[in-house]
Amino acid sequence: MKYILLVILMSFSTLDIFSNSSKDTILYKLLELIESKDSYQIEKDKRVADLKQMLNVPNVTPRQYYEIHYKLYNEYKTYISDSAIYYTKQNLEIAKELQDSIWISESKLDLVSHYVVAGMYIDALEILNSIQNKYLPDWLQVKYYECYKQFYDYYSRNNPYTLIYLEKSQQYRDSLLNILDEQSNHYKIVYAEKLYDEFRLDESKQILQQLIDQTKSDTHEKAVLSYALANIYMKEGNVQLQKHNYAISAICDIKNVIKENASMQALAYVLYNAGEVESAYYCIKSSMEDAMFCNARLRTYEVSQILPIIDSAFQETIIKKKSELLYFLIFVSILSFFLIIAIVYVYRQMKRVTSIRKELYQTNVKLNGLNEDLQSSNNQLNDVNKQLVEANQIKEAYIGHFLDLCSTYIDKLEKYQNTLNKKAAEKKLDELYKMLKSRDMINNEIKELYENFDNIFLHLYPNFVEEFNSLLLKDQKFILKPNELLNVELRMFALIRLGISDSSKIANFLHYSANTIYSYRTRVRNKAAVPREKFESMVMKIGAFKKS
Repeated sequence: MKYILLVILMSFSTLDIFSNSSKDTILYKLLELIESKDSYQIEKDKRVADLKQMLNVPNVTPRQYYEIHYKLYNEYKTYISDSAIYYTKQNLEIAKELQDSIWISESKLDLVSHYVVAGMYIDALEILNSIQNKYLPDWLQVKYYECYKQFYDYYSRNNPYTLIYLEKSQQYRDSLLNILDEQSNHYKIVYAEKLYDEFRLDESKQILQQLIDQTKSDTHEKAVLSYALANIYMKEGNVQLQKHNYAISAICDIKNVIKENASMQALAYVLYNAGEVESAYYCIKSSMEDAMFCNARLRTYEVSQILPIIDSAFQETIIKKKSELLYFLIFVSILSFFLIIAIVYVYRQMKRVTSIRKELYQTNVKLNGLNEDLQSSNNQLNDVNKQLVEANQIKEAYIGHFLDLCSTYIDKLEKYQNTLNKKAAEKKLDELYKMLKSRDMINNEIKELYENFDNIFLHLYPNFVEEFNSLLLKDQKFILKPNELLNVELRMFALIRLGISDSSKIANFLHYSANTIYSYRTRVRNKAAVPREKFESMVMKIGAFKKS
């Protein structure tokens, strides 16, 4: 009864949302897109994957690597901030190797724009101060002033001396306007922002509306323009047009997979103030998902300020509807009760007690049969569970056996090499001595052992790296190199996952000292996002079969 009540309640809530949003077709369309936004993300991931494949093409030059990284940066810059930073850093290293000052400055400015979004203001300012503006070409001058403008704008939102930093942002905006082409869309957008700050709203609105009318498709630029236009309507107090334009901006963000966005959050706030709590809840929830996915710290902070308020109001709405529905169900139950009494009365008049007993008997027989079937199904499920547990034990035993064989084989090779070295030392064959004195063969065998171990282990625990990283702090996760399956730390904890917890045994297998292994284990535990004392026990549960 409790679950039926919850399903009916959520159905009514959904109907209410669409009923309210039907008054605004744009908002209705947005709510539909929120439900299907993953489809756009799939297309985005495919484009990114195709670009990454280009990195594996043979004989790629450093300059080609730079261009591919820059394309990946453009895909990631409003999608996943950490990835955009990663590829920008890669380009910065390439630019330094090539001693290309233009590319160095370009990469630094790209880093600044993402450090600002990620809330890394000290790092951003340090890079900006390192760039010599007078040596930059015109197109990089634009990016330079844009970065300074963005830095002080974002920084002012988290600083008690807001007015000082806002003034600096406006100063850099004026410098930007001085070098931009007055006929360009970029100039018009920045100039409209200046007019907005000066409360020349009609002029600003006219510029933005003209640019929107020229934009035929749902591009990222249209999202920026609609968001700016909505802010003007906010100052004018026009709630309907404010909602309308925020919704258009949010739709463009979803279609272009823009995770670092502000329109969805702003729309949620407007909807909440307008009393449309359900729609506001779904918008702010989507905004929080995007901010966390992108790792945009400023956006996450801003959304976290309003999410509890909207969530609380939404829960109150749900409780109210649940109470109303409960009263309705009680009323229906009372009516049903009297109806049942009437039916029973008529039934008793038509049928005799013997026929009722016969029907009850038949019903009990059927119930007994169903109980037997259910018991049989439970027995089969228990058998399957036992088989799964047994299969898991066999799997782990197989890996342990494999490791013992490989380790033993390497030991035999070492003994064999020592024997041959002894013969060579007796001056039987000088060339044989020189050849066998090399450890290349042993090193190759060790490398092959590790590769075999990595392949077989990841075949049995395919999600080990992802699940292991989920136990670590966000900024401490292991990022593997291209074509690298496991690194030393991951391989060490893979052995622990197999039940080999003794540091000396791990050291023997990995060919490190026991002290080094102990240091590695301690260092990784210090990176854990879970309690340190539970870290290795949680590693042991990775990929483990869980009984339902």
